[in-house]
Amino acid sequence: MRGLSRLFFTLLFILPFALAKGQGREVRVDFYKDPFTVKVDGSVIVDLPIQLTSNVLKQNYNTVNGAKYQPIIDSLLAYKQEHKLNDWLYYQLIRRVAQQISPKEINYGSYTFYKWFMLNKSGYDARLALAHQKVIFYIYNNEDISDIPFFMVDGKQFVCLNYHDYAKADLNDDPPIPVNIPIAEATKAFSYKVTMMPEFKPEHDVEKEMSFEYDRKKYHFKVKLNTDQQKAFNNYPGVSFETYFNIPLSKETYGSLIPLLKRNMKGMDEHKGVDYLMRFTRYAFLYENDNENFGREKRLSPGETLASAYSDCDDRAALFFYLVKEIYNLPMIALLYPTHITMAVEFNKPVGDPIVYKGKTYSICEPTPQLENLSIGQLSAKLKSTPYHVVYAYEPAGK
Repeated sequence: MRGLSRLFFTLLFILPFALAKGQGREVRVDFYKDPFTVKVDGSVIVDLPIQLTSNVLKQNYNTVNGAKYQPIIDSLLAYKQEHKLNDWLYYQLIRRVAQQISPKEINYGSYTFYKWFMLNKSGYDARLALAHQKVIFYIYNNEDISDIPFFMVDGKQFVCLNYHDYAKADLNDDPPIPVNIPIAEATKAFSYKVTMMPEFKPEHDVEKEMSFEYDRKKYHFKVKLNTDQQKAFNNYPGVSFETYFNIPLSKETYGSLIPLLKRNMKGMDEHKGVDYLMRFTRYAFLYENDNENFGREKRLSPGETLASAYSDCDDRAALFFYLVKEIYNLPMIALLYPTHITMAVEFNKPVGDPIVYKGKTYSICEPTPQLENLSIGQLSAKLKSTPYHVVYAYEPAGK
């Protein structure tokens, strides 16, 4: 009886998609604030087998390429332009459209095929490869990405977009074999830089309470966050410090935090205001390193740090950088030690032991809890004789 019940519910789930083959269906994605809708012509729906081969992928590409797919691409690109979606957030939309055309849970290869097809027809140079039962999905990217596999083709770097689905796989032991499907219009590099944050569905806004103490006074905050925004960065890779330091807050999060911080800091001079932001970043959140929190190294953007129950030094450095940049827009450098990262800020008059970099003098501002109660200009004793590298230097425009 249980088996029959499971079969019944499985059929209920699959049936709407099975009926879509050979006939059109309306696709609607409610992920960002404004819904995305498009009519998918029945000619675009193909039935890929679970076990894929290079020939099967080529044949199905030829079928879909000869079908009425262009309205999908035109609608996607128009939405991208209207909502100013950076590539990563555009890919999140494509993922959800592919999920409605061919659900991941039913046929992973087909779902991946549609993502690949839509990215290529949007102009991006994406590739497929096969490794036994795995469908590997790569895209041309010329940025510094640290924690996902890549391969080089004719001097171009291709990074794996779906490695999170094969996290335990060793692609070196089982190297993927590329599927050669030339697509003339697919030439663009994909970027992981996020410089504009779209609005997400307000129904999925949540409020997070946080507090910290400064000068014997308790400060309380209610910060607006969005669960969909958090989902958009679930599989975001380890990008450069410059890239993830500059991922902006959403409009709602910004509006609930930045004006309140400015009110709390009213009347403070620049040194005291930066000290306030340093201690907010240091003490308003619980600390835990990434291996304990996520089981791996994961750099959180400023918005993710605000949303997360725990964060480590990378995350706090990024949040501190963002807050100082938004409120004071001061020159800053990020100092990477073997097991730690911290920040230094350029003031008109340096404080404490100075850090000199390219002829400019910076003051250490430690945004992560340490054994010592460090003030501006003070470095943890355990780091004083440890070499570091400046991994990001920010200089405000016009300074």
